[in-house]
Amino acid sequence: MVRWRTLTGLLATALAAVTAGSLTLTAPAAADSPITPNVVGGTRAAQGEFPFMVRLSMGCGGALYSPRLVLTAAHCVGSTGTNTSITATLGEVDLQSSSRITVRSNYVYRAPGYNGSGRDWALIRLATPVTGLSTLPIATTTAYDSGTFTVAGWGAAREGGAQQRYLLKATVPFVSDSTCNSYYGGDIIAAQEICAGYASGGVDTCQGDSGGPMFRRDANNAWIQVGIVSWGNGCARPNYPGVYTQVSYFASTIASAAASLGG
Repeated sequence: MVRWRTLTGLLATALAAVTAGSLTLTAPAAADSPITPNVVGGTRAAQGEFPFMVRLSMGCGGALYSPRLVLTAAHCVGSTGTNTSITATLGEVDLQSSSRITVRSNYVYRAPGYNGSGRDWALIRLATPVTGLSTLPIATTTAYDSGTFTVAGWGAAREGGAQQRYLLKATVPFVSDSTCNSYYGGDIIAAQEICAGYASGGVDTCQGDSGGPMFRRDANNAWIQVGIVSWGNGCARPNYPGVYTQVSYFASTIASAAASLGG
């Protein structure tokens, strides 16, 4: 089972190449990993469609929580503390665009008690605030934790593939905790995780999308974040929906952490 949806090996190397504007590498798929023969159900996002999307240099995604904070997955970062090694790329769907914004990190806050199972969220504080881009509010109740969601990212377009130069988007339906747990043999933490995808597969987040947001429209037709890309078995496989951190469960903790970071 591929638990996390981060880039590894050749894919991580390819990340820097795409951002720099050079040719990417494609890692071979494992022998037991069937390849989805198309972009994992996605289409290219329009410039400015999701201005809150963030690409992180370790091979993850994120969302602009505030002008100076990026919400991502705990498994994408190291322990809480000073961290100046991460570069966030924002403002463009094309990672090679000359208009892209790049900002270094100065601190990481990883969810307290994170041990690789559940609690998969983290905040990255940027060295300078980003202006002119919309932030993505998080859900504070379970009111929006069902229905149809939007996912977006620069991750692999097929299982075992390289990350993308252009931001891709897709829509996925909610999958109940009971159904998801039947697929994953009871590994879902129902209170902390939310599943989304099609029983037939074909549409999903994939490696390199970890930490990115799953979002939908709220009662005012504004985007609101309900999930964080966390893990799954392969990409877009039948009966294996994507598993996302359920943001509403952690909303108050995230807000407190953000306040402590000045965000």
